[in-house]
This record gives sequence, C-alpha cells and structure tokens, in this order.
Amino acid sequence: MKLKLLVIAFLALALQVHAKTDLKKVEPMNWWVGMNNPNLQLLVYGENISLTQPVLSYQGVQVKEIHKVENPNYLFIDLVIGAETQPGKFTIEFKEGKKNVASYKYELKAKNTQPNIHKGFSSSDVVYLLMPDRFSNGDPTNDNHPETVEKANRTLPSGRHGGDLQGVINHLDYIAQTGFTALWLNPFLENNQDAFTYHGYAISDFYKVDPRYGTNALFLELVNQSHQKDIKIIMDMVFNHCGSAHWFIKDLPMKNWIHQHEAYTRSNFRAPVISDPYAAQADVEKMLTGWFDTNMPDLNQQNPFLATYLIQNTIWWVEYAGLDGIRVDTQPYSYKEFMSDWAQAVMAEYPTLNLVGEAWIQLIPNTTYFQRGAKNRDGYDSHMTCVTDFPMHDALNAAFNEKEGWTEGMAKLYITLAQDFAYQHPENLLIFADNHDLNRFYESIGHDLRKFKMAMAFMLTTRGVPQVYYGTEILMDGMEHQGHGFIRKDFPGGWMGDTIDAFSLSGLNPDQADAHHYMKTLLNWRKKNEVIHRGKLMQFIPEDGIYVTFRYTDNKAVMVVLNNNEQADKTIATHRYKEILSLYKTGKEVILGTAYSKLDSLQIPAKSALIIELNK
Repeated sequence: MKLKLLVIAFLALALQVHAKTDLKKVEPMNWWVGMNNPNLQLLVYGENISLTQPVLSYQGVQVKEIHKVENPNYLFIDLVIGAETQPGKFTIEFKEGKKNVASYKYELKAKNTQPNIHKGFSSSDVVYLLMPDRFSNGDPTNDNHPETVEKANRTLPSGRHGGDLQGVINHLDYIAQTGFTALWLNPFLENNQDAFTYHGYAISDFYKVDPRYGTNALFLELVNQSHQKDIKIIMDMVFNHCGSAHWFIKDLPMKNWIHQHEAYTRSNFRAPVISDPYAAQADVEKMLTGWFDTNMPDLNQQNPFLATYLIQNTIWWVEYAGLDGIRVDTQPYSYKEFMSDWAQAVMAEYPTLNLVGEAWIQLIPNTTYFQRGAKNRDGYDSHMTCVTDFPMHDALNAAFNEKEGWTEGMAKLYITLAQDFAYQHPENLLIFADNHDLNRFYESIGHDLRKFKMAMAFMLTTRGVPQVYYGTEILMDGMEHQGHGFIRKDFPGGWMGDTIDAFSLSGLNPDQADAHHYMKTLLNWRKKNEVIHRGKLMQFIPEDGIYVTFRYTDNKAVMVVLNNNEQADKTIATHRYKEILSLYKTGKEVILGTAYSKLDSLQIPAKSALIIELNK
C-alpha cells in the first residue's frame, strides 16, 4: 500500500512538472542557410525547460551540444548547419522521457540576395540622424499600446511624443530630395520602462520593434522603401547595457549575465582608461562594470552565452532587414575583446558593411585606438571600420566662435586635420556638428547663419563621412544642459496641427529657409562629386583669417575658402595656392553659380565660404 502511494505521488509530481513546462522564448526565432559561420546557438526560455531533452531531425542540422545553466528556466542549444542544408521548417521537441511537453517550429530561410542591400556607407554618403519618437507621427493609433507601460505625453520634453516608423516612411522623399543618402535611426526596439523610453537606449527586447513605433515588418518596409530611393539604412545597436524591464533581466540566466555590485555603482564614464598604459585596474573595472544608469543594467560580454547572443542578434537584424551599416552605442564601455570579436563576426558575414563605433573621446590618440588597423602598443585591433570623430566636432564648434590665433579659430580645424597621420582610415571617420547627445549646433554658434554656412561648407567638403542631425538643416536649437528633451525637439510638421511644416518648407522664417536651401544645394551637389568622395585633401595654414582647402584628383579639383573675419571682406591673391591652381584656368562657385574667368585673385565677404569647382 505504501509503495502504491509512493508511485502515485511520484506520478503527480511528474504531471506537475509537465504542467509547468511553458516555452516562452526561442531566440533567434529563425535563421538562414548558407551563412559563413555554420554554428548557431539557440537561447530557449521557459519554466523548468532545463528538465527537458530537446530533440530535432532535419537533414543538414546537427545538435552539437546542449547547455544547462544556473537558472533551470534556460537551455542553450548549439546547432551546426551544414553548407548543403536547404531552407525549410522543422520541429524542436522538448521531451521528458518519452513525452513531449513543448515544441517549437523552427525555420531556416534562404539568404536575402537582393542586389541593393548590405552596401555599406562611406565618404560618398551624407548620413541623416533622426530620433523616431521626435520626427513624425505617421500613425497616431499606436501612440499608446496595451503591452507598454509609458503612455504618450507630448507636453513632457522627456516623454513619448508619438513619432514612429510610419512617420519616417511618410517623409523619405524629404530626406532624399534634401540630398541625404543614408539614414541612421536612434534605437527603435522595445523599451518597456516606466519613463524615459523615447530615446530607445533601454532595450527590453532585442528582437522586437517597440509597438509604439510599429512592427518588425514595418521596419522592413522602411528599409525596402529607403533602398528604392537610394537611401542606405544604419541601425543603432546597444551592447553595453539594456533596460531593467528586459525579460531576461527579470529572470537572469546566470548571475554573471550582468555586472552586479553590493551597492549601485555607476560607470566613471572615463573611456580613455581603456587605452591608458598607466591605468589603475580599479578605474578600468568601474568604467566597464559600472552601470550607465539605474534603469540600464550593465551587460557582461565576458559571459560567452551573452556574447554569442549579442553577436547573433546583430547578424539576425542585418540579414532580416538588409541593413547597410551599424552604429554601435558606447563602444568603449563594452569589453574591447568582445567588440573585436563582434566586428570580426559581422564583417565575416557581410564584408561590405560599415560599422561605426561611438568613441566619445576628446583626444585623437585615444580615438584612433578604437578604429580598425590602429598601431596600438598593446596589439589591440577593434576591427571597427569607422569611429565617431569627436575631436573634429569640438574643433568645428569652436572654430567660428573664436578670433583667429596661433591655435584658435580656424587653426583648430587645421590642427585637427594635421593629426590625421594617427588614423589608419581618416576617410572613414564619422564627422558631425551635433547629434542627439550634444548642444544643437545653431545654438553653439550663437544663432549666426553665417557661421552655420561656413561650418557646413567645411564639413561637407572635408575628409570623412558627414552626419547631419535632424533639424540642423532648418536651424533647430537647444542646449543639452537644459535636458536632453530640449535637443530632441519635435521636427516641425511631423504632427497633425503643427503650425510650421518644415517638410514642405511652409512657415519657416527667412533664415531657416535660407539654411535649408544652402544645405539642399550643397548636399545634392556633393552627391554627384567623386572628387569630394574620394579625392585627396590639401590644406593651407590659416592666415589673416583665411583658411583654404582643396579636394583633388588627377583631373578635377574643388577649392574651399573660408573667411573667418568678423567684418573684413577680403580680396585674396591666389599665388600661394599654385600647387593646385596652376593646373586650372577657370572656376564656378557651387552655391550661387558665380563664374570665375580667371583665378589670380578671389573676393570673399566676411564670415562666409566659397566652394569653387575648378576647370582646366
């Protein structure tokens, strides 16, 4: 009798375990055949899923290893997908003994072979950076969503305002016609936090577009329509941290999935310690393991399962959407070895892609450390093709506000370029006057349209990949210290009832209309000029408030003249520039179309720029 009761109790316990086996996640949700790397690791999440044995049968797919970890709600399944494996679907069964307690229909798809994808971006492009929540509300019905906590409130500078992916799609013609050739969107994946979710950097699901922006399918539509208009797409990705509301943060696979401390520890935000040969290990640890914010747990990329998860997530999005580039948020904050492994894995699959890392560092030697091919003393190579040029940003924001001096004024631009010997690939630096974390450029230059034109003339003709922050072209302003919401204002015309519609140029003041016309003229001219894209650069030391640069090839040249004098118009004798000018006889100014029948002297108004195409 006791034995019978024991058997009944055992069967009841077994039935209880079966009832609790609830499969919630399999990520990546699908994959592709014909990938360069045949290995795929599935993260499987469900209550007590580790008590099961996964079983599958599909020709060309081998289960290499099954990993159980600290949390019984997780399994990691290592698959090998053979080179001859065909696209198709198969069922992964999760068994307890002979009984199936859960199953998942997995699909291996054919790789995307469209000819207009994975092009990468380069110095032939100009990148338009926009924040989806603040650009245009194309679908007001998704402003609030039952799955998400924070609701729309456009009156709050730090609240959600309702912009979405449909709003971007609706205005692709504006972006293309203004002259931009690449589009970088701040993160648009799910951020299901209580507050401050509009910026997108506290991700709660790495595989899902936030429903207040749309769906994965709508993002794919955005990419496809952008490609049809010859606009490349750059996706913003975050590996250093995620949101505290992320589903795997609520139920950690392992204790070391994130960096945990006895008390809340914030990063010291001192990126130079990563390349500092004299750095104290305590400073390095605080930089790498401290949290970005209380609601952004710091991910531990030294955990091999997390590292694989993040790499595969990147590859999934590139293949799913046909991306052309990736912007990596806070590059130095993740373990540098992981970032190198990540870049190599991505480039092995997509060698034409371009990857730009946000290395927010003020000094050039520290910046060079994070770009591919740097001759670093410790032998480190990030394999990151492109990095952000914060030193040039700082020079650009100071140059036109200062009186000319030995190291002041436009000498800052000259000195910054003169240090390009430190970079292996100066042509692949992302250059910018402002972005979503910085003072609006028009604010920085004291709302002076003349300075704006000079800066844009320089930025759009010098080396590197220019990036323009949404609204810069219409002189949007705002100071970062007032709060990030004030440098991320809504683009006028993106919401029903806006009194100004910048998309149609309706209601702009004269300076805004002038700035937009200047940018549109310059951008569309630049789009067609290989000499700006690939030409060599020559610069002359600024003298008497005049700074001259050339872009040139064997057969073509463009001369850029900047006059930083506040009041003095200048007549310039050009014999100093004969290294280039002796090869050319005439020229034509790009913005106004002024023709120069001879080039022995040039007149240039105070605080202005000339961009002259030279002719033999």
